[in-house]
Amino acid sequence: MDRKFEIIKATLELASEYGLAAVSMNQIAEKLGISKPALYKHFESREEIIKTMYSFLREQAKQSITAGEMNLDMLSDKVSLEKILTQMVNAYRNICTNPEMFQFYKIIMSQRTIDVAATEIMVMETKAMIDATKKLFYALQVKGLAEFPDADAAALSFAMSVHSIIDLECDLNQLKNANNDAGKGIDKNMMKNFISEFCRLYGVKGVKTNGKK
Repeated sequence: MDRKFEIIKATLELASEYGLAAVSMNQIAEKLGISKPALYKHFESREEIIKTMYSFLREQAKQSITAGEMNLDMLSDKVSLEKILTQMVNAYRNICTNPEMFQFYKIIMSQRTIDVAATEIMVMETKAMIDATKKLFYALQVKGLAEFPDADAAALSFAMSVHSIIDLECDLNQLKNANNDAGKGIDKNMMKNFISEFCRLYGVKGVKTNGKK
């Protein structure tokens, strides 16, 4: 097994048990049964390990989804705007809910107010989502599939809304698993309804938005 992967795995296990802020280079080295200098040969700091862990797990999660990344060059009016946006959201949701990635996110979310490294990861992830959405929206506008008065603002609004809805979905699932009825009365189709309304606002007249001209 690759030593860097072993370090990432050990750090994730320690963070799950003790919290990210409590994990030190000494603990990581001790868990692996190596010296601290040997650990520093692979990573200069704990923060570098966390950032590498994020990149590694995210790439691993992306590779695990069968749909793969959307090919922007293949966009056409033969596919509805709603289907295009739904595909994008589903791909992102699958990345976030990949078991190891989800475990990592839970740690980061719980630690971001007390650990700068966790805060940096959350900012990196949000920025990645916004940048990916901007690229998609630019392509949709160029191909005449959507009309945004301000594509950057629309992408920011869409990305942050999707983030919030996915977070809420995860919270609702946790309540459901705990047999807690605090989430009752919340629309289970909120993502679908949000995408439909977004398409209604920004879809180009005469072009498919929800499967219909």
